[in-house]
Amino acid sequence: MAYNILIVDDSAPMRAVIKKVVRASGFDTGTFYEAANGSEALAVLNGNWLDLVLTDYNMPDMDGLTLLRKMKADDCMQSIPVVMVTTEGSHERVETFIEQGAAAYIKKPFTPAAIRQTLNTLLGEPEDGQGRPEDGDDDLDF
Repeated sequence: MAYNILIVDDSAPMRAVIKKVVRASGFDTGTFYEAANGSEALAVLNGNWLDLVLTDYNMPDMDGLTLLRKMKADDCMQSIPVVMVTTEGSHERVETFIEQGAAAYIKKPFTPAAIRQTLNTLLGEPEDGQGRPEDGDDDLDF
């Protein structure tokens, strides 16, 4: 199953890096959407089917934590997993992200393996790529 992902970061080059790393991780992606801040992200969320949001914390106009709070307060968005992808690494800040509803936290810089592990854990994809329902049962021997 391919997942539609929204990448929210005020830096266009960083959005491109995140997209490239997610693709390099081997995670099954569908469409990537992008937003430069939380306000733009809400507009994208309101107009598209999304399975996951990867967001930075520090952004102008609306930061990632405010975006997270608004999503968790919205009946249509509250079930979408939000992963904070940021340089903010203090224990207190990470606790705040999780307390406010973030599904996970990834510290910049990150590796494709770290991205894949986090996304697979959140979205229920098997690590080895085995056992997906759409793979069929051709290899099963009863």
